[in-house]
Amino acid sequence: MARRSYAKFGNADYGIWYRFAAVLVKPVTNALARTDWRGWEHLPTKGGFLAVVNHNSVIDPVFYAHWQYNSGRPPRILGKSQLFSVPFIGFMLRKTGQIPVFRESTDAAEAFRAAIDAVNGGQCVQFYPEGTLTRDPDLWPMTGKSGAARVALMTGAPVIPVAHWGAHEIVPPYGRGPNKYNLFPRHKVIVSAGPPVDLSRYQGQELTAQVLRDATTDIMNAITAVLEGIRGEEAPVERYDMRKAARERAAAAAAKGDRAKKSDAEGSAE
Repeated sequence: MARRSYAKFGNADYGIWYRFAAVLVKPVTNALARTDWRGWEHLPTKGGFLAVVNHNSVIDPVFYAHWQYNSGRPPRILGKSQLFSVPFIGFMLRKTGQIPVFRESTDAAEAFRAAIDAVNGGQCVQFYPEGTLTRDPDLWPMTGKSGAARVALMTGAPVIPVAHWGAHEIVPPYGRGPNKYNLFPRHKVIVSAGPPVDLSRYQGQELTAQVLRDATTDIMNAITAVLEGIRGEEAPVERYDMRKAARERAAAAAAKGDRAKKSDAEGSAE
């Protein structure tokens, strides 16, 4: 799909540095993969919105950025505040208007204040609600964190679910050794958007932990639905939960330790 003309978008603020970054990034993504861009019709033509995206490879952000750039609505991507102090990377992040997230803030709303301001200012702000690469064995979206839901409910802006698939074939998540990269043959990467997530039932409610959890679940369900369409298969009924998995590993390790102690004690008794 060709890039939409961004002339119709009054707030398509690319700027010279954004265009320079595109000149650097787009040849790389085009060389690495055959790209298939879908779903731009779901993006608002004006006003701020959130793009919520799944995460299954360390390089999928560059494919998402290419897709979003070509849509006519330049993305403002959230990044750890520490990245903004890295030479050149920090310079480019600042010049292209990307948004630092100050996770050390004790105020959940303040941690996303720049994102809230950007959305209210008519920008597209991108979130990875999972917060990290998925740990799901089949690379389905995990349970999400509440940041995107919080910003969406505080601003009332549309939330557009976006899914991509294929970047993991090039750089597998947590790949090691000879399996860390898989550049050949040239893979296909699909990025697609779905209809806005309906969060209307939460509007006007107090942002309690339960409201944020429920809204986050709706967001993750919408992302998963888009990914199901790309993959042509159904996701598991139960979403992978990192915290639950950690508790289960800890319980299994404790049980193993108890069995070892019991075995040692029985051996000593003999």
